[in-house]
Amino acid sequence: MPEPVVSIPVDLVLRAERVLVDGEWRAAAVAVRDGVVAEIGPVDAPFTTVRVDDDRLLPPDQVLLPGIVDTHVHVNEPGRTEWEGFASATRAAAAGGVTTIVDMPLNSIPPTVTVEALDLKRAAAAAQSVVDVGFWGGVIPSNLGTGDLRALHDAGVFGFKAFLSPSGVDEFPHLSTEQLFAALRELTAFDGLLIVHAEDPDQLDAAAASLEVTAGGAVYDDFVRSRPEAVEQTAIEHVIDALRETGGRAHVLHLSSASALAAIRAAKAEGLRLTVETCPHYLTFDAESIGDGETQYKCCPPIRDEHNRELLWEALVDGTIDVVASDHSPSTAALKFAGDGSFDLAWGGIAGLEVSFRAVWTGARARGIPLERVVGWMSSGTAGLVDLGAGSTAGRPPKGSITVGGAADLVAFAPETPFTVDATALRHRNPVSAFDGATLMGAVAGTWVAGVRVDSDAPPARLLSRG
Repeated sequence: MPEPVVSIPVDLVLRAERVLVDGEWRAAAVAVRDGVVAEIGPVDAPFTTVRVDDDRLLPPDQVLLPGIVDTHVHVNEPGRTEWEGFASATRAAAAGGVTTIVDMPLNSIPPTVTVEALDLKRAAAAAQSVVDVGFWGGVIPSNLGTGDLRALHDAGVFGFKAFLSPSGVDEFPHLSTEQLFAALRELTAFDGLLIVHAEDPDQLDAAAASLEVTAGGAVYDDFVRSRPEAVEQTAIEHVIDALRETGGRAHVLHLSSASALAAIRAAKAEGLRLTVETCPHYLTFDAESIGDGETQYKCCPPIRDEHNRELLWEALVDGTIDVVASDHSPSTAALKFAGDGSFDLAWGGIAGLEVSFRAVWTGARARGIPLERVVGWMSSGTAGLVDLGAGSTAGRPPKGSITVGGAADLVAFAPETPFTVDATALRHRNPVSAFDGATLMGAVAGTWVAGVRVDSDAPPARLLSRG
């Protein structure tokens, strides 16, 4: 490793015996200047900082990682800020080692389906967010063919979310299969990315018609049977057909069904531009362990059985599934437990932003999967999905890896420190989480965004735009 240049003091130096530099572990000192990794040298490199406290040697139990990039977060502000807001969500993110989030276009009011709505989102986020924030736009029937999608693209959204089944909120209606094709044709004209909640409404209706619900909708097995694997598989096949016709780009959100993996593998082998994510809750929990009335576990698509979970892990390892993102989708406690344990009435979303990285690391560690693979799925992989990573065309310091010239988004992490999740101590707005009581591995000892440590006095971070 070449000797570092030390003629100009740097803003921050973090030293550790294990630093994940360009995806490989090294003993190193990482020097930061003006929010960027300026130099990387030996752990005892003679860098100088203006303030002594800005030169830190991490203890032996801690490693230095690139910040997590979570591309699937529902902040809900404005309009449903009582569910979640930028102040609480971004502090929860930082506490979990997440340095960048990309906000979904729902469940805020108005949804981010016009440039005017995007401006409201940005105004809400600007003064409150302590990690970097980008935004997805939305595709709904009423903004197809209006010019709104191209305008949102030009305004900097990272892509466009569509539901293929009812979203759960009236202001964000779903697309029909015909409208899915129309949306991809429109987005392909400017190479926009479509991200898809893939559940087929006809299959949902068929499952509901055949299901005899018992005990007031509180039986978890009934809920899973109301959204069988075929619901996802059919919708994903529609997405694949649309990609084949249009040559566009699509990303399947929150895959829970292993039955769709064969079609996904075939589409990728065909060269279609398809990527896929799954989520920490699908990799952590299983249907056999969820009790009746435990609506804190309700999400759509649902958490399935243990065998299905293990197939998702295998698909991550072999590259069929590209990335992992939290799908942090919180609500008030009253909504999450509506109907006294009825899965029909409770809000369908899991709050896990603060613990998502540690939950996936816990599962990976138990399966002999190294930490750097998890970072690949949740940092470099997700950064690449939204063109924020290595090779970015945006002309800014890339995220997702510790590299000279890269963004100084850094996390000090103790991977072998266990902790038990207490939902009341998590920093998102409402003290509800499916992870409550779970024992996970890993402690986040410090989070830096653009070289500035996130704490109670942290200044607002940056709003991000595509390109």
